[in-house]
Amino acid sequence: MDFLSTNILFVLVALVMSAIVHEVAHGYVADRLGDPTARLRGRLTLNPIPHIDPIFTILMPLAIFFASQGSFIFGGAKPVPVDPFNLRDGRRDLSLVALAGPATNILIAVLSASLIHILLPLGLGVDLFHMLRAIVGINLLLAIFNLIPIPPLDGSKVFSLFLSEKQAASYLSIGSMGIFILFFLLMFPIGGFSLGGIIFNLLEYSMRLLGL
Repeated sequence: MDFLSTNILFVLVALVMSAIVHEVAHGYVADRLGDPTARLRGRLTLNPIPHIDPIFTILMPLAIFFASQGSFIFGGAKPVPVDPFNLRDGRRDLSLVALAGPATNILIAVLSASLIHILLPLGLGVDLFHMLRAIVGINLLLAIFNLIPIPPLDGSKVFSLFLSEKQAASYLSIGSMGIFILFFLLMFPIGGFSLGGIIFNLLEYSMRLLGL
């Protein structure tokens, strides 16, 4: 049996905490750029309770885990509130806030991978190796997924910088439908295009890039 199926509790905790750090990074950068909304609502904390979303943090990870027969898990935390009207430079600052989450996940992945390479020559135990490797994979997956340029994901706010104000407003306005578009592309590949396949290819490439 693989590490995921035999250590579901650890992987679930690692996923939840990585998603929470992702959201706190959004709120922290927004606060530094002039929007205190997340701070005033008590969301700049690593305490899991304010960040837990019943669907994305609990039900979705468990449903995906059991549906994949213990081979995969994914989920997220409750998005931190950001008011773009409080930001000093609206669209640019909003893109920086959006990038903060995936960038933090990439940093965690790089640090965890570096720790593996530092400890391996010193006799890194098998369990600790799998734990650190799981943290790397979870954080890379969170970063890659959130950088997809489909509203309301973080990548859409970065992509909107390359559009005119009117085009960006129209593009970001589909955020309420974006989750359904994303679900459709993940579940039903079109022709030779498979969004899920692209995500996992990028994940495998990123893991190899980190020497794992």
